[in-house]
Amino acid sequence: MRRGTCQPAASMAAAAAAAAAVALMALMALTAARAATAGPTDGPIAPPAPLPATVIAIKAGRLLDVRTGLYRRDVYITVEQGRITSIGASAPAGARVVDLSGKVVMPGIIDVHEHLGDDLTDQSAAARMRYSAAQSALNGAYKLHQLLVRGVTTLRDAGETNVYYPQFALRDGIAKGLIEGPRMQCAGMLISMSGGHSDDDTTAVDFGLPRRPNIADTVDELRIAVRRDLKYGADWIKLMASGGISDLYSDFRSQELSEEQMAAAVELAHRAGRHVMAHAEGAAGIRAAVRAGVDSIEHGTMLDEESASLMAAKGTWLVPTLATFQLEPGTDSSMDAKMLRKLRDILQYQQPAFTLALKHHLNIAFGGDDTAETVSREFVALVKGGMTPLATVQAATINGARLLGLEADTGAIEVGKAADIIAVDADPLADIGAMKQVSFVMAAGRIIRQP
Repeated sequence: MRRGTCQPAASMAAAAAAAAAVALMALMALTAARAATAGPTDGPIAPPAPLPATVIAIKAGRLLDVRTGLYRRDVYITVEQGRITSIGASAPAGARVVDLSGKVVMPGIIDVHEHLGDDLTDQSAAARMRYSAAQSALNGAYKLHQLLVRGVTTLRDAGETNVYYPQFALRDGIAKGLIEGPRMQCAGMLISMSGGHSDDDTTAVDFGLPRRPNIADTVDELRIAVRRDLKYGADWIKLMASGGISDLYSDFRSQELSEEQMAAAVELAHRAGRHVMAHAEGAAGIRAAVRAGVDSIEHGTMLDEESASLMAAKGTWLVPTLATFQLEPGTDSSMDAKMLRKLRDILQYQQPAFTLALKHHLNIAFGGDDTAETVSREFVALVKGGMTPLATVQAATINGARLLGLEADTGAIEVGKAADIIAVDADPLADIGAMKQVSFVMAAGRIIRQP
């Protein structure tokens, strides 16, 4: 729902900002590489640290099987070179033992809806014209760290407004070991019609900005926007199927991109082996996006019986992002008055829509769509909305892995999978509020946080 950075069309200043973002990544890589040692500051730059050669055995007091909701007690999870190699009653000889005997151990959180470039301390419409690519990258690096220490080990960036794709640099930097963060998949720009939910030219008609590459008013323009995203490395295409909250122009009830446009995006993305997600609040936008063949609906806040039935029949995923709508802005909110009115208006539709989603047994995955603190709030909101604690945990683990096509690699603590492991202080199946108390995080075999 909430989006951030915006720039005018390509210019010398914007290109310099993109270069600055790359320089920032290099600086962060240097800082991370040197953090592990206290050696001299001169000499050649060390390459990223390899995975630890030491075999690690995590002693789990209670190990949650997220597929069944059952616990195994007092077991050892053996980790070698970033992978789980065994789960048993004893630790291998010589292994480094991490004692979590007083904790509940479970898979890392998979969060499939975040916007890394956002600065949520400033949500005015004009703010999006004040953030460079470098600032977006810096915001993203900070948010990645905040998400990681809270247990998010896999992340989908749900699209940015920056024309230079800082989210791709962050994703690739993590994959190369230059910076620390969750494994990532990324959407490209937020593809919108003129005057739609991601048309970030908020100037008066006398001061209009050059047309930006995410604006598409015809099927052919839509194809061009999709091909640009694919060219520069998008894993997902993000479409604005309806209006939304964080803009001055759109009506969240109204469909925006046409079904024909969205079908063209799906055809291009699927042909390239990529996927399509659609921001859709109003029911008409949801239906059009689902008929067009998108893989996931984001928010679905006005889901009705017809659109829920259609999603169930097609197996379309829903990422409800409940908590971000429920956070009432304070009196010092930077949101424009029109945005605030829309936010307060839409909330009345959320619970009836989510009840329908549960009634139709839709595929549901977990997304925060706000600050890192919202991750734990989303667990609580989903349970309050009617999901069981186990179903909520599954949405944030095995379901997220399925949506992202990563079920062979993550989403459960099983032999052969990546060692994405967290621990909480209490039983989340008894009280989902336990997800606020993440005290241990391991991401792909690296210990990020421990008691």
